[in-house]
Amino acid sequence: MRRIGAAILSLAAFLAVWKIVTVVGDYPEFILPAPERVAEEAASAIASGVLWEHTVTTLLEVVLGFAVGATAAIVTGIALAKSILIERVLSPYIVAAQAVPILALAPLLAIWFGGGLLSRVVICALIVFFPIAIATMVGIRSTDPLLSELLRSLGARPAQRTRLLEIPSALPVLFGGLRVGVTLAVIGAVVAEWAGASVGLGVLINIANQGLFNTALMFVALATLAIIGLAFYGLVVLVERRLVSR
Repeated sequence: MRRIGAAILSLAAFLAVWKIVTVVGDYPEFILPAPERVAEEAASAIASGVLWEHTVTTLLEVVLGFAVGATAAIVTGIALAKSILIERVLSPYIVAAQAVPILALAPLLAIWFGGGLLSRVVICALIVFFPIAIATMVGIRSTDPLLSELLRSLGARPAQRTRLLEIPSALPVLFGGLRVGVTLAVIGAVVAEWAGASVGLGVLINIANQGLFNTALMFVALATLAIIGLAFYGLVVLVERRLVSR
């Protein structure tokens, strides 16, 4: 309850400061709309179904992209941690792919995979992949070597040691990567929609900015993206608390 109260108070303070800035600065609406104007635009977008249509598409991209990217990253991270040869072979390519901005890769991926859902899921998965893979590798390698030796002396096979010891030991670090990855998935969805899409919150931002010059609608789309990111981040934290003992 204290956390909820603190969140409500901080939100109220933020809205109050926002309102004061708009009043004192006397900014035109296309530069900084007042909070009540954004609320009116949100109510209108919800009532017309526009916001729901774009939000559902972005949610689907985030969920699928995060699921695919996290799964591939965990498998790759385990392989990197377990094999020096695999790490030497794959690491340069993984780092090089991460060094190239996803915004620059997005148009190329849209050409390769088409402008549909598949290309946007691939872009989300790529932006999610790196932090989770590295967190998995670091977590696996931080396993207590004495415990690993104990399981080996008891006759545990490599797969059993990975399943019973290394993965559970890596969970705190792994969930750190998942926290970062789930927020990056939202960014990846928007970048993918900017590269070529007809629906989604990224598209709605472009429409509001370039087509309608409706800054209030842009704020609505940005706030929706923030809520999605917070919701998924909270879900990851909840799962972490269930699985990781403190």
